Amino acid sequence: MMSNGSTAGSLFLIAVGAILAWAVDYRFAGIDIRMIGGILLLVGAIGLLMSMLFWSSFAPFRSDRERHDGTPLR
Repeated sequence: MMSNGSTAGSLFLIAVGAILAWAVDYRFAGIDIRMIGGILLLVGAIGLLMSMLFWSSFAPFRSDRERHDGTPLR
């Protein structure tokens, strides 16, 4: 799929965020673990969306790409 690791990193953030938001029941004074989990979920989802949008512009099956000499690919 993608070789730069952005998708894997985003999926990792989503997984850690989900664990913190829904599975951890530990409390720290002044730190909301569920809020941190929600933030990580959101950041991971945005990162996944952005990496998919960015890399779709380089997809090999796009019809509007051109060769190096300017002629369109068929």
